[in-house]
Amino acid sequence: MRDRIVHALLCGALLVYFGLVGHRGVLLIQEGTPVTVGLGAAVLVLPLIGGWFLWRSLRFVMNANRLARELDAEGGLPVDDLPRTPSGRVDRAAADAAFAVRKAETEERPDDWRCWFRLAVAYHDARDTPRARRAMQHAIDLRAAAGTPAAGTAGERAPR
Repeated sequence: MRDRIVHALLCGALLVYFGLVGHRGVLLIQEGTPVTVGLGAAVLVLPLIGGWFLWRSLRFVMNANRLARELDAEGGLPVDDLPRTPSGRVDRAAADAAFAVRKAETEERPDDWRCWFRLAVAYHDARDTPRARRAMQHAIDLRAAAGTPAAGTAGERAPR
């Protein structure tokens, strides 16, 4: 819950920042000189890019959380039982061993979003964030292609 509060506060602060930057862009454009109009237009692009990036990130997190809830309801969520270092990170050797198992599972069933979800978790445990994000996005895409989500997920209808 603490993570959600921090995330919401950071998103709120970012939106305020976007608003302030956008306002400065409008003020520059209102000056009316060619230089300030050009600078104002350039400044207005920054909140648009930031807003797009924020929306994509939020959508990714919401979709990944939806898959985690669905997988948890099925009893297929990977158990977090890997040994940890004193700093709290997953032990690298244990993460690599778990990754090998998840990779083999995904190679056996490449069209199963559940395998890709578990592979994304294994990538994350192995500290390979870019591949973890790509694997999770692939799991999200496979789940979306599979059709209507399971009953009981927030905001979605049950299959008929």
